[in-house]
Amino acid sequence: MLKVQEIRELIKLIDQSNIDEFCYESNGTKVSMKKEQGQVVSEPVKVQESVQAQAPSQDQENEPVKKEVQDQAEPEEAGKNEQKEANYDAEVTSPMVGTFYQSPSPDQEAYVQVGDQVKEDSVVCIVEAMKLFNEIEAEVSGEIVEILAEDGELVEYGQPLFRVKSK
Repeated sequence: MLKVQEIRELIKLIDQSNIDEFCYESNGTKVSMKKEQGQVVSEPVKVQESVQAQAPSQDQENEPVKKEVQDQAEPEEAGKNEQKEANYDAEVTSPMVGTFYQSPSPDQEAYVQVGDQVKEDSVVCIVEAMKLFNEIEAEVSGEIVEILAEDGELVEYGQPLFRVKSK
């Protein structure tokens, strides 16, 4: 069965591509995605008779839940952004989808901590994508005021990783 992270990556790839429909089947599990009105709709369905009969009702139940989760998340994020605006001038964002690592290896210290001074060419983290470890530079000089991603967390393209108060 596909992991949630793998499904998220598939959804993102389908959304960014020209593909309108995608279907994947493995080990008795079927994932079908279809773009509707510029959005990706995901329909994970197990290939069994009892589950196939329930598939339409699952879709109807899942849609309101997705909307509720999105509606709840947006006001919280807006409130956080308003509170943090005074504390930073810039954000270091992920240039790709991948796994965020704060240090070059598990037994070494993190590249940066809250309160550390960075320069434009300072390496602040690593993002692993397809077994390639990409060093991410700050691209701004200043002080790290917040680390937004956790070690080993899946990050998306454009996702803020650090907040920096420039000099």
